[in-house]
Amino acid sequence: QVQLVESGGGLVQPGGSLRLSCAASGSTLSIGTMGWERQAPGKQRELVATITGVSTNYGEHVKGRFTISRDNAKNTVYLQMNSLKPDDTAVYYCYAFVAGPVADRHTTYWGQGTQVTVSS
Repeated sequence: QVQLVESGGGLVQPGGSLRLSCAASGSTLSIGTMGWERQAPGKQRELVATITGVSTNYGEHVKGRFTISRDNAKNTVYLQMNSLKPDDTAVYYCYAFVAGPVADRHTTYWGQGTQVTVSS
């Protein structure tokens, strides 16, 4: 089992920066991919960023502005968010993917979500 606790959300002005953290506990050695998704009112849930080993991937709307990183020693994944825009406003969810011995034992764990509001 894996538990994920998010922190770092809040209110920031356009053009500002924020760093989100997602701390994992439990069976952390079993985690493969970790990442962030976001959900804004009236919009579909969308990919923000993923990290698998040293490989990263970003959603089109955040490329060049956001950076995902992972500190395995601290069992924590981070999302550095720069040049924030009002349309970045959303609830951001951290996840961790764990592959089981068979497909029906694969599991995705989710953090509780943290609100990011970009407004002047």
